[in-house]
Order: sequence, then C-alpha cells, then structure tokens
Amino acid sequence: MFQVTLKSSGRQFPVAAGETVLEAAQRAGIALPYSCRAGVCGSCKATLLEGRCEYPRNPPLALNADARAQHAVLLCQAVPASDLLLEAREITSVHDVARRQLGVVVAEKWQLAPAVIGLRLRPEQGESRLNWLPGQYLDVLLADGRHRPFSIANGPQADGTIELHVRHVAGGGFTSWVSDSLKAGDRLRIEGPLGTFVPREDSERPMVFMAGGTGFAPVKAIVEHFLALGTRRPMRVYWGARSAGDIYLRPLAERWARERPNLQFHAVVSDPEQSAGLRCGLVHEAVLEDQPDLSGHDLYMSGPPAMIDAGHQLFLDAGLPESHLYYDSFDYAPDVLAQIIAARAGINESP
Repeated sequence: MFQVTLKSSGRQFPVAAGETVLEAAQRAGIALPYSCRAGVCGSCKATLLEGRCEYPRNPPLALNADARAQHAVLLCQAVPASDLLLEAREITSVHDVARRQLGVVVAEKWQLAPAVIGLRLRPEQGESRLNWLPGQYLDVLLADGRHRPFSIANGPQADGTIELHVRHVAGGGFTSWVSDSLKAGDRLRIEGPLGTFVPREDSERPMVFMAGGTGFAPVKAIVEHFLALGTRRPMRVYWGARSAGDIYLRPLAERWARERPNLQFHAVVSDPEQSAGLRCGLVHEAVLEDQPDLSGHDLYMSGPPAMIDAGHQLFLDAGLPESHLYYDSFDYAPDVLAQIIAARAGINESP
C-alpha cells in the first residue's frame, strides 16, 4: 500500500494495490477533478512531483508528449508504484455531497430534437431525493452491471425532479431503448451525483460557457444556477452543433439573453447547409474570434471529447489559466470508451 500526498493542502491518503489514485481519493473523501474516468478527457490531470505510477488499465490518451515531459499524470488511470507527491486541484464544493443509489420513476418523456429525448425522473415512493450540485452527472445502472452516464440538466428541485437529455446513438442499445421503448411510469436505478464540473462561485471574472450537442445539459444547469443567484458577472454562452435543429433549447437560451443584460447567447452551426441563418463554423473558433484574450475569464466547456480536445490547448494559448478552465467530457460510457481506446491503440477486438 502506497501513500499519496497532495502538495497544496498537505492531505494524505493510502492507495491499495491495483487501485487508481482517483479511486483511493474518493474512498478517502477527497474530491479531485474527473469526468470520463477512462483516461480520454484529461479532466483529472495532475502533476507528479515525486514518485512513480503505472497505467495497467487504459493508456493515458489525454496526455501528449509535452504533458508527459512535464510529469503530468491522469489520476483516473494512474496506479502508484511508489509513494507519490502530487500537485492537484481539490474541489472543495463537492466534499459534502453524498453519492448513493436510488430508484426513480420516469415522470415525463418528450422529444427535444430528432435525435434527443428529454426525461424527467422522480424518486420512487419511499426514496429520499438525490442531492447534487449543478453540472454534475449520474449513472443509470443496467441489469448486467454496466452503467450509462448522463449529465443532469437542472439544479436540485424540492420534489427531487431530475432532467436528462439523452442523445440517441445509432446502434447504441441503451439509447435506442430509451428512444423506442422507455415510457412514463417505467422505473430506473441510478447512482450519483458524480463529477466535478460544478459552479465556481469564488470569482468575479467574466464567464464563458461552451457546449457541444447535449453538452448543453450541464451548462444549462450551471447557467441557471448563476442566474438564480442574480450574478452580475458577464456571461457568454456558446452552443455548437451540426445543424440548427440540434440547438434544441434555443428559445430558452435566447430568453436568457433578452432578460439578462449581462448574458449573451451564440448558436454556432458547423454545417453551412443546415445553418438556417445561424452563425457558421466550429464553436471553439467562435469563442476565440470573440475573445482572443481569455486571460481574465473563467471558461466552462462540456461536450464530446473531440470538442474538448480542440478547445483545450487553444484556450490556454489564448491566455486562459488552466486553473480557470473547467470541463466535462461525458459522451461515452466506460465500456464503450474501452472499445474506442482499443481502436486508437490498433487493437482488434472481437465483436
């Protein structure tokens, strides 16, 4: 058993044989940043100051050669091979939010877009409501032991209502079932809250929010949280998608902009033939066109891994301190990610 020490706070915790640093930290009640839990998104990146770690589960795909040269490690995959001294950010706001399982009932199902289903879930009778912070996500637990992660699209409600935006993935068994068969009154088992993509209220810096596709769900929850607080901080919300129809809650975002003089909304469509008059291009490029200097901002981004990868380094190059960049990459479940990782590594797996 090895010991991990966090330099900034001096906190220490043990790591059992074969356990990742992130798993051990969570067991010790220490909240470190993470999202995909598969080594792809880079949310859990930290700096290794002393010691050695290995990656027996998945290769750290989110670390390029420069990051490795600067002793960066991915905590969700790093297994200590010695005692470690790490420089890592702790997320103090999520310390007291208990993670648990509960049964829920589908209270409402509706079509948000041709490929996106909206769900409202409520706790089953006798279950206490889930507590979470805006921007966190939950796992839907499947009967075979697998799980499917979905960001929560609203903040905590008095009646425990949870809103999800489920994108139908072609060939995806669970999302196809949600689209075709799930109905109001059906029951699901969930676990949460998960993730550290949450509002940072200890800042007066202007905020930029960038969402891709259904990555709008957690952005919606965080923006609504700040609006409810009555913040006067400038907010720019960018939502990128392939077509205008994929900006499925555009009227809501446009209402935010009409009602709040400190909020601007920008819809960005990548396919010019399906733009319906909206701004065309890639959403991260639109952010940089409008804010070439991000040094004085906080930036929240949520969406598919390709979007996160495209924006991450460019935003840092535009002056954004990494400590002011918060992101969530939630597009794939871990078992689906395993197939992607194998493909990237050139490993052929049987169907």
